[in-house]
Amino acid sequence: MKFLKLFKREDKVLTEKELLAAYRQSGDLSLVGKLYQPYMQMVFTLCFKYLKNSQESEDAVMNIFEKLISDLQMHDVENFKSWLHTVAGNHCLMLLRSRKLVVQLDGETDELSETMATYQNHDDFDPGKQGGDLLSLEKCLNGLVMEQRRVIDLFYLQEKCYREIVNETGFELGKVKSYIQNGKRNLKICMEKNGSK
Repeated sequence: MKFLKLFKREDKVLTEKELLAAYRQSGDLSLVGKLYQPYMQMVFTLCFKYLKNSQESEDAVMNIFEKLISDLQMHDVENFKSWLHTVAGNHCLMLLRSRKLVVQLDGETDELSETMATYQNHDDFDPGKQGGDLLSLEKCLNGLVMEQRRVIDLFYLQEKCYREIVNETGFELGKVKSYIQNGKRNLKICMEKNGSK
């Protein structure tokens, strides 16, 4: 019966953390493919929400994959899905900003009104509306601590209200407000250091 073991598949399914660690160690691009493949539909959907164009969204999915090849070597990623969502959103935002397009909102809701009202409660620095050096903005966004980056992404780039952010992240309302305020301050300081206004 020992010979049956020869035909038994011994492939171990690696967790995302193990795939990330293995990629950082080996540089094997197939590992990035294994990480990315389950999330390609999510990335396409997010890109389509921003770009409103199937072909551009498909191109963005491939460009984001290429970006992951270098980014995953530099960043210690704890939650790949959440981090990828932020990277994809930032990528689309950079595309829109570089083309000087304005994201059109599909319609107004009470939550959108709440979000817009909240904008007015903060100073005039809005990470979602920064012009200037787009590479600096992206670098500064990636330099934020994970919680600040996540909340900034949800609030400014995805235009979610406090209540939605609390529900999605599990953070307390006070923490959400604090992450937005501190993240914005840190972004502003970083952008000023890089010579962007």
